[in-house]
Amino acid sequence: MSGSRLSFIALIVLALVVTACGDTPPPSDAVSQAPGASLDVDPAPDESEDAEESEAPAPEQPSEGRLALVQDRGELICGVNGSLPGFSFLDSDGNNTGFDVDFCRAVAAAVLGDSEAVEYRALSADQRGPALQTGEVDVLIRNTTWTVSRDTQWGLFAPTTFYDGQAIMVNADLGAETLEDLEGATICVQTGTTTELNLADAFGQIGVEIDPQTFADIDPTYQAYEEGRCDAVTSDRSQLVGRRSVFENPDDHVILDAVISKEPLGPVAPLGDDEWFNVIKWVTYATIEAEELGIDSTNVEEQLESDNPVVLRLLGVTPEGTDPFESGLGLEPDWVVDVISQVGNYAEIYDRNLGPSTPFDLERGLNSLWTEGGLLYAPPYR
Repeated sequence: MSGSRLSFIALIVLALVVTACGDTPPPSDAVSQAPGASLDVDPAPDESEDAEESEAPAPEQPSEGRLALVQDRGELICGVNGSLPGFSFLDSDGNNTGFDVDFCRAVAAAVLGDSEAVEYRALSADQRGPALQTGEVDVLIRNTTWTVSRDTQWGLFAPTTFYDGQAIMVNADLGAETLEDLEGATICVQTGTTTELNLADAFGQIGVEIDPQTFADIDPTYQAYEEGRCDAVTSDRSQLVGRRSVFENPDDHVILDAVISKEPLGPVAPLGDDEWFNVIKWVTYATIEAEELGIDSTNVEEQLESDNPVVLRLLGVTPEGTDPFESGLGLEPDWVVDVISQVGNYAEIYDRNLGPSTPFDLERGLNSLWTEGGLLYAPPYR
């Protein structure tokens, strides 16, 4: 076969190959990547719009973090109970008062220099988790028990500010003194709480049948009990003491000695912001450390002249000839001075709201300093 004939056949084969390749559709991503490409079909619906409508609102948090957000806003949003005397309650003048409220004020003093720059957001038990998860509140300080599931799903728990335990209150006429005496009793309890779960655990363990009556909110729970629709009511001992103080006849109600759970209560910061969590954590510690060092609202200015380096470091004072101490918290060096001068140390906060001069007269017990047999212990500020 001549060379010219072979060349002709090769050209025909090559043409067939090119034609076949031209019938092959391009990869699908080639269409989307081609500049200016258009299709003669209606585009698919934007599924992202429906997804956005069904999702919870995104947390109000800039890239700088929640500390910057709060400082830019000029106000702290603090989730509280709002209906618990001694901890979070509106007084006769319409002011938020209580142990938890004062810790909200302490955070505001540290971050903003103004303990009054707080918006208090009253939350029910069921609203607590979502408020943290969506960023509705900057911090939750609302008699909330620290548990593993809440720690991993709701937010980060700062140091415990109040060590408590669940108890049961009964009408004195019932004559009950022990848990066993409550066989067949109806017990009012707030649903969506560890209280409800602990109640079932405790009576199931001792084989005593009870009839729990559940309520979504705190006020209906105690209203039902006070009206006699329940034989007993259960919650943290501190809550029982607080609510009993506003009953029409407080002396007609007895809190049993039995403690059926551990209830460590304290502030909770939203997940995902270590800087903000550190601020909440160390504001709490500062109130404890100040009490241990004898620093309070009446002498904090004098303590700025102390010869104790531990005191000076806590108060942000740099002795002559030494390097300034940097906490790394992103706060002003003298932030602790603002907290103590405007709100007080832990003892002042406790005594003001729960101590001997209040209707509650709660002994500090486990809420004493570690040097006095309690559990309050602050790491070194250095």
